[in-house]
Amino acid sequence: MSTDLTLPNFLATSGLPRSGKSTIARKIYQPMGYTVVNPDQFRLTMFGQRYFAPGEPALWATIYHVVDALLASGNKVILDATCLNSERRAAWVRRGAEFVVVDTPYEECVRRAQAENDEYILPIIRRMWVSREDIQDFEKVYTVHKWQSEKT
Repeated sequence: MSTDLTLPNFLATSGLPRSGKSTIARKIYQPMGYTVVNPDQFRLTMFGQRYFAPGEPALWATIYHVVDALLASGNKVILDATCLNSERRAAWVRRGAEFVVVDTPYEECVRRAQAENDEYILPIIRRMWVSREDIQDFEKVYTVHKWQSEKT
């Protein structure tokens, strides 16, 4: 975690689907003055569904422009996205993002999806788990939110 008392202008989450990224962005960082940019919400707005493969290039072009415009106008931004591999993180690293790692076990993410009867997301969680890449030394980590079992 950063020891600097000033908050970074740009944060980006990194974690599996159903890990708690959106909850953390809304409950912790939004009250601290961050604008939450959530690609899932943009997908629903732009395409009316959770995923639309032909629309992904337009979606990400929009997200890049929105983040750039918010940062250029002096806003603090938190990108609420998975960012689980260096290719996905690269565009945000170039923009100066510091990462908020949401460290929730794979099994817990699956359990949460099943509890919500969200079968659609299960293969996506699995694919992202298998293909994830650790954050590299040049990718700055702001903080890590470790999952805690309610039983502990």
